[in-house]
Amino acid sequence: MSYMGGITYKINLQVAKLFADSSTIAITSFISPYKADRKIARDLHASQGGDDSIPFIEAYVDIPLEVAEQRDPKGLYKKARAGEIPNFTGISAPYEPPEAPEIHLRTDHLSVEESVAKIMEYLYSQKLLVNK
Repeated sequence: MSYMGGITYKINLQVAKLFADSSTIAITSFISPYKADRKIARDLHASQGGDDSIPFIEAYVDIPLEVAEQRDPKGLYKKARAGEIPNFTGISAPYEPPEAPEIHLRTDHLSVEESVAKIMEYLYSQKLLVNK
């Protein structure tokens, strides 16, 4: 978890879990390039959940590297390719795609609105949201 700092990552996971325990949906965004780290997040959530808790839902925001580089407003990919940023996911550090995410968003094919609609459809289908 060195890419994000293990302590920060764990604190963010625990805060999200607190929201879920209070029946509040927490949408969090992490760059989680390793399957093992995503499993830790899922297991932490499951280990503390009860029958009433909101389930852990993994949303895979999938985009080809070339498109991500084209959309990069800060030029981070360019800096990573030049060696200015070490251990940059997808350039000098690996990315392990999720094998079975609950939600898969291909953001090179979907607009922001379509992506949000897909997330909402999933939440309605799982009865986590009502009053469509």
